[in-house]
Amino acid sequence: MTSLVTVDAGEAGPPARGNLVCDLDGVVYVSGTGVPGAGEVLAEADRRGYHVVFATNAPIRTREEVAAHFAATTGYPARTEQVITAAMAAALLLGPEGGPVLAIGEGGLGDTLAEAGLALTSDPAVARAVVVGLDRQLTYDHLRRATQAMLGGARLIACNDDPTYPTETGLWPGGGAVVAAIATAAGRPAEVAGKPYAPMTSLLRRVLRPGPTWMVGDRPETDLALGK
Repeated sequence: MTSLVTVDAGEAGPPARGNLVCDLDGVVYVSGTGVPGAGEVLAEADRRGYHVVFATNAPIRTREEVAAHFAATTGYPARTEQVITAAMAAALLLGPEGGPVLAIGEGGLGDTLAEAGLALTSDPAVARAVVVGLDRQLTYDHLRRATQAMLGGARLIACNDDPTYPTETGLWPGGGAVVAAIATAAGRPAEVAGKPYAPMTSLLRRVLRPGPTWMVGDRPETDLALGK
């Protein structure tokens, strides 16, 4: 099985003028609404020879779904290989032998972990890791099973520790809020995979080309910290 953690820089081509690493939620689109002009700016960056990469802390979609959502909201024809997600970073942190995994999050999280070769389970008694992302259908039973898995010795992996998530109606609780509930109940902190932590940085280093790199984002503690 080819792991989604294996990222492709795309065709080598001539040396890029530089790398442009861009956040998505709150920067390129807000939920289902594209930021005005974002698609045009990114198309112009392509035209001028910049190597454009998208790094998102949101694990709710697979990278294929992110690319499709990108095109639908902004008109920019994002390619799958341009996208790196926090779910991919979580899979890298765990490694192929890190399962079975109890995933607390939306469909894209479990799909990405499974495509990376990790076994999934809903049984806290057999889970060796709990991976948590944004979960807009969160229930008490989700928290219970995650807590029981951790009390049984499972690792707690957070896709991100973002406290909020931007939407058209304002900020909603983010993946970090879900992780905090589980970590509090189990009495143990999470290992974080997404921006600005090492697993996401490692994935980005695989696709960056020689030359200067710019980071575009809306969170100093994640996006700008990653840039540094």
